[in-house]
Amino acid sequence: MLKELIAKIQPLNKTAMAAAQERQNMLTKPAGSLGRLEELSIQIAGITGQAIPEIKDKVIITMAGDHGVVAEGVSAFPQEVTPQMVLNFLYEGAAINALAKHVGARITIVDMGVAAEMEAHPLLVNKKIAKGTANITKGAAMTPEQAEKAILAGVEVVEAEIAKGLDIVGTGDMGIGNTTPSAAIAAALTGSAPAKLAGRGTGVDDAGLQRKIDAIERALEINKPDPKDGLDVLAKVGGFEIAGLAGVILGAAAHRKPVMVDGFISTAAAMIAVAIAPAVRPYLISAHRSQESGHQQMIEWLGLNPLVDLDFRLGEGTGAALGISLAEAACKVLAEMATFAEAGVSDKE
Repeated sequence: MLKELIAKIQPLNKTAMAAAQERQNMLTKPAGSLGRLEELSIQIAGITGQAIPEIKDKVIITMAGDHGVVAEGVSAFPQEVTPQMVLNFLYEGAAINALAKHVGARITIVDMGVAAEMEAHPLLVNKKIAKGTANITKGAAMTPEQAEKAILAGVEVVEAEIAKGLDIVGTGDMGIGNTTPSAAIAAALTGSAPAKLAGRGTGVDDAGLQRKIDAIERALEINKPDPKDGLDVLAKVGGFEIAGLAGVILGAAAHRKPVMVDGFISTAAAMIAVAIAPAVRPYLISAHRSQESGHQQMIEWLGLNPLVDLDFRLGEGTGAALGISLAEAACKVLAEMATFAEAGVSDKE
């Protein structure tokens, strides 16, 4: 099923991009004067195959999972915060709820691997693979079968949203300790040292940061993930919510939908998606540059240029929400501005 999905991911539509560029050049402004908004509208035209794309149905998919590596003291918060925050999302008390409302996006909350039994809730999608991953300092995070199952679960989630009318998807995460597997993924794929990629996450002190670096180094040494095999990297040092988000990205790209990538954890998921299917890359939009120290290397590996830098390090999809607002603005400029001819404005000196 994964191979079939990957085969559906096509290059961007150059005809639509050329038409969008031509219209941008005719709008009542100096060519290129709206900078990244112009580039973004052209990219979205290529993704969707529509010369004048519309973004109306905006969805943020926030996936939650726990991590065995928290036993190594890599987080400033205890693991029970993960299910507590999932409940906070469901009862609309979190930052992502406020920002999603602000930009007119709906949120889909998914339990990919919370280490607790979550009570049924009409807004909670249950795709739990297991109650958290194994401790990556002692062996693989999950089996290859679990990794593929988690990816395909993510595909199912985004396809259900596409069936409801999704025009753009933002990625979000929740999982105490998940900056550690994210940094491990980045180290495995970039070859960079864990010390250059690991950040303070939830706000660990110097000793906590060193424990995190040590844990990543041990995980890479014990598991030896193959950087040429994205599924192997995911299974050995990843997380269930990271796998699910990789599936969301793959599924969205297969259906020609733009993906607004949030911060550190979402970018690790994007790296896994690209490692599995390089054709995904042009479907990605980096919403923001995270305060996490290793994020810049990760977005450089992906070849992306973040839309904003607001010193965010929260996750949840918060940066993606604001990025979606900019994507919508870019498409509205393309669609709603008058051309020189329409406005009766001279475009010649």
